[in-house]
Amino acid sequence: MNFIVSSGTLSRHLQSISGVLSTNNNLPILDNFLFEIDNNDLIVSASDLETTMRTKLVIEATESGKICIPAKMLLDILKNLPEQPCTFIVDKDTFSVELSYDNGKSKMPGYNGNEYPKIPAFEKKNQLKVTGEIISKAITKTLFAAGNDDLRPVMSGVYCQFSPEELIFVATDAHKLVCYKRSDSLAEGNASFILPKKPLNLLKSNLRGEEEVLLEFNESNAIFTFNDMELVCRLIDGKFPNYEAVIPKENPNVLTIDRVQFLSALKRVSIFSNKSTHQVKIKIAGQELSLFAEDIDFSNESNERLTCSYDGEDMEIAFNSKFLMEMLSNLDSSEIKIRMSAPNRAGILTPSEPENENEDILMLVMPVMINR
Repeated sequence: MNFIVSSGTLSRHLQSISGVLSTNNNLPILDNFLFEIDNNDLIVSASDLETTMRTKLVIEATESGKICIPAKMLLDILKNLPEQPCTFIVDKDTFSVELSYDNGKSKMPGYNGNEYPKIPAFEKKNQLKVTGEIISKAITKTLFAAGNDDLRPVMSGVYCQFSPEELIFVATDAHKLVCYKRSDSLAEGNASFILPKKPLNLLKSNLRGEEEVLLEFNESNAIFTFNDMELVCRLIDGKFPNYEAVIPKENPNVLTIDRVQFLSALKRVSIFSNKSTHQVKIKIAGQELSLFAEDIDFSNESNERLTCSYDGEDMEIAFNSKFLMEMLSNLDSSEIKIRMSAPNRAGILTPSEPENENEDILMLVMPVMINR
């Protein structure tokens, strides 16, 4: 089983799916790429059982077949080869692989392609077509708010809720929450599921933005097809918390402030905050906002004043500066609004004016107890 392929093209395709590979696989066969040849098409797969990515490219081949090739070894050699045609010669009996190029050749062990785990059968599929720009932006805006607690797996991914009216993406770790909505790409019916972090990060790194993504899903799996790639992932099983119930409805105190200015001040002041709580106090009186942080253990403290627009009663509230900075960094508008009701109730961040009329984003952050 022989085939010829461009070293640069193959390297780019392998790099795009290599993020799936895990360093602690239970099955040694998963340390390999699966090469499947059908006429002059080569499909390369990488998997960790939970997530599988496949990419397709054109090659010159004499016959069809499949072989598993060690991933790290192959990536390393292709990375150090200049652009040139490479010939793969596979021994069908021993599964050894010989790679020939201009200045020499390399040999490595291969494995029977039939031993590689198969993608689960996909029945009763729902589907939705959406642009790569929408998927990519939804991931960027929400994924940072997802949790890392193994005891609460449903909060370690992004909840997707699709309807004929809008697409909703939600992530929360119980301290912060982001709800991102789009009304310019609609589903035919109602559906909801939770996507894990790993496939979302892989999607984000491989989407260009202008392509169309076909999303197919059932109760246990989802498939994303775009460009010359396919990503299959297992959905997180469980019921996502009722996120709408935790969003306060009455927030009479509204702060409007320049986002970049506020973020820069927070970055400076938070340097002096307690390293375990990251607490920064915010005091708003009239049209002035004061930021204060201290770490009593090391006698560190810092404060700054900013001008703002404020409608409401004078208030002193404290937030985890790390969470607040993450949120401000993931908003795009020049000005943001923070709606609050009391020092022990969540604050809601929204853009002062949305950049896109089809887009709606809401970020919620829980306050921390003020140290007196």
